[in-house]
Amino acid sequence: MKDVIEVRSLFKQFGDLKAVNDVSFSIEEGQLFGLLGPNGAGKTTMMRILTGQIRPTKGDASVLGVDVLKDPIKIRELVGVMPEQESPPSFLTAEEYLYYVARIRKLDNKEAIANKWFDLLDFEEQRNSLCKDLSRGTRQKLMFAQTFVHEPKVAFIDEPLINLDPVIQRTVKDYLQDFIVKGGTVFFCTHVLEVAEAICTSIGILNRGELIHFGPISELKKESQHLEPFFLKLVKD
Repeated sequence: MKDVIEVRSLFKQFGDLKAVNDVSFSIEEGQLFGLLGPNGAGKTTMMRILTGQIRPTKGDASVLGVDVLKDPIKIRELVGVMPEQESPPSFLTAEEYLYYVARIRKLDNKEAIANKWFDLLDFEEQRNSLCKDLSRGTRQKLMFAQTFVHEPKVAFIDEPLINLDPVIQRTVKDYLQDFIVKGGTVFFCTHVLEVAEAICTSIGILNRGELIHFGPISELKKESQHLEPFFLKLVKD
């Protein structure tokens, strides 16, 4: 398996705050990688660097062989991105937003694409509702759909399950697992340890900007450990 995400001695500083502090790792193709950590650990900052939204203070990173510093626009063309805060344009309907994303992504047959996602995530009834009138859960469904609408090889998703009901959470989990079986790679930021333990193939733990653990989830299972006590011990230590 080839590495599709590479991070080398990455730093990001905001004033005196070291949000990311000398972090290095690589993620192979076909992984559902969970980046875990307490609030403020640096997870979202790391994701924003890797998707070309902000520049690191120093260090290097690449996604699908593309340097995130040299060509951030190319990164966003290639990958799917779901931010933690769902934010589809308030003045568009759900359908119009998916059509807009399909057009930006230069996709044909936008109606069939939209139909697929309204059916999969069960929000056909909100198809013609303005985004400003959608519930938080429905906006989250819409943002999940736009992340994968162009069938990217790598997707970056930040807390995708929090506002979803249990039925749709199961649908999303199944979709992500099927996505990696087909060769996709997911970079998944969360602080919900139960979800990470259930679906991730590998994990990294950030605390105060430092990577304090990195490895396959199977290592914990071999030692009959659960993620929560392992995580809490590392963070407290």
